[in-house]
Amino acid sequence: MPIKTSDIGKMIQERRNELELNQQDLAEMANVTIKTIYAIENNKGNPTIEVLKKILNVLGLEMKIQIKSVE
Repeated sequence: MPIKTSDIGKMIQERRNELELNQQDLAEMANVTIKTIYAIENNKGNPTIEVLKKILNVLGLEMKIQIKSVE
């Protein structure tokens, strides 16, 4: 099921909380800044796919990009 980009931050925050990680812990584990985590969770960031992959990997999530069919 496709998700909106505005839902990505909420999904990351919910999973982080499930794993009982704070933003600083996640930032350190994903090798990104805490500002990056804050911005993504508050839908204010514009992360690269590489940054998202790092964060999602730490959280045990994955991202799939699919080309939609043109009709």
